[in-house]
Amino acid sequence: MSVPLTLLGLLEREASHGYDLKRDYDTYFGRGKPLPFGQVYSTLSRLTRDGKVVISEVGPGDGPDRKRYLITELGATELDQWLTQPVEPEPHLQTVLFAKVVLALMLDRPAAEYLDTQRSAHLQRMRELTEVKRAGGLVDALLADHGLYHLEADLRWIDMTGARLDALRSTVRP
Repeated sequence: MSVPLTLLGLLEREASHGYDLKRDYDTYFGRGKPLPFGQVYSTLSRLTRDGKVVISEVGPGDGPDRKRYLITELGATELDQWLTQPVEPEPHLQTVLFAKVVLALMLDRPAAEYLDTQRSAHLQRMRELTEVKRAGGLVDALLADHGLYHLEADLRWIDMTGARLDALRSTVRP
């Protein structure tokens, strides 16, 4: 997740204070990992420094003055470029799952047990995401579906790898 570009997108929608940006970010993008206030303000400072946002007004607040941020043409151009470029297709060819299985085989450790443990962890996470999908709104359901589809693909890989452990062992342990 690109925090600076996401904040630019929220600012293109409407000029906002840092507090409002954090709230909106957490509502739509921060599921399980809210954005720290410090990161919001340090990101806004960098975006201001780089000419991608400007402070449109400053007003008194309960603490420091409240600054309202506005996206600039440069920021809007960068946001547009980011939105129209495809995301790097996943997955990458080197994953932690793969590395653990290969190392377990190289070190003559129980790779099949590791795969069983990983399968159990994936199934538990799938149950959690299914509950999020059932209990939440549309945004939660779409995010949960994304996670579920990735976990399903991992489970297929785990099963396929488990079936090929002997062949992989002979490849990595000559």
